[in-house]
Amino acid sequence: MKITILGCGTSTGVPVVGCPCNVCVSKDPRNFRTRASLLVEWKGRNFLVDTAPDLHMQALAMKLRRVDAVFYTHGHADHIFGLDELRVFNFIQGGVIPIYGRPETIEQIRRIFDYIWDPGAPLGGGKPMLETRVLDGKVEVFGLPVQPVEIWHGQQPITGYVFDRVGYLTDCSGLPEPSRALLQEKELLIVGALRHRPHPTHFHLQAALDLIAELKPRRALLTHLSHSFDYQKTCAELPAGVELAYDGQAVEFEDRS
Repeated sequence: MKITILGCGTSTGVPVVGCPCNVCVSKDPRNFRTRASLLVEWKGRNFLVDTAPDLHMQALAMKLRRVDAVFYTHGHADHIFGLDELRVFNFIQGGVIPIYGRPETIEQIRRIFDYIWDPGAPLGGGKPMLETRVLDGKVEVFGLPVQPVEIWHGQQPITGYVFDRVGYLTDCSGLPEPSRALLQEKELLIVGALRHRPHPTHFHLQAALDLIAELKPRRALLTHLSHSFDYQKTCAELPAGVELAYDGQAVEFEDRS
């Protein structure tokens, strides 16, 4: 299995439009952050977590040529607004792509992108061919075991994921106890850390570090990052085994079978 950070930025992306701060004008490519999303490669299949507005750019950067399924965390714009890019993969693959999410997320997607499911909508340049699938527990998709994990985004329940030995929690501000049990001692935990100061709907840096210390993963990456964090400076200050994610970062795992 291979995990690639397609994007590790918050909803504004980094650089932030019009911002002259040191991070936004940095020449370090690790300070360039497209909106948060993940690629999971498993035995010849490609799975996305979320379709960020920057999916076109991310797919070109990764030379991505197929998408076998998409798992959505929630229905906010920075996590779903690249959905129309999936139609290119329909053209390449010649088939429907299943998309997964909690009931509220699937309902939001079907409402916002209603033209996809409207048989009377003009085709124009085509539209994505998708099959919506509501998650109500652990599933196996093309052989990959996927465990949805309920997390909190402020007062809103959304979905984190466990892919075999990897946990992915973006836009997280808290976890119910049953979810904590599903995330203990993973080989890799990817968790959102928006900024240094507390935030009502996201973990800030210290809250993310506290969760990592509790769950004890072998390695942790911080994602959904704002322009508060300079990559090199912040990584030098983080505990052992914890680092900022960066766009294009890949982590591979040996096949245990």
